[in-house]
Amino acid sequence: MPERTVVVVSSVGLHARPASLFSQAAARCGVAVTLTAESGRSVNAASILGVLALGIGHGERVTISSDAEGADAALDMLAKILGRELDQD
Repeated sequence: MPERTVVVVSSVGLHARPASLFSQAAARCGVAVTLTAESGRSVNAASILGVLALGIGHGERVTISSDAEGADAALDMLAKILGRELDQD
């Protein structure tokens, strides 16, 4: 299963606006993506409530994964999103 492990760069982690931007991008990418926190808890990356419930903070490592065919491009795009400051876009 393709996956990417990324450090969350946003200064507020995946809360409020950054979580919304990330989950919207995950919903638009065309494949089902799972977001897994350092705690081991996983959610559908397209679910804003699921992403918020993980309580992911700045500097935490997360894993995004998908078993869908052709998921590599979507995972690369989502990894880039997590690797930048989303609260100031």
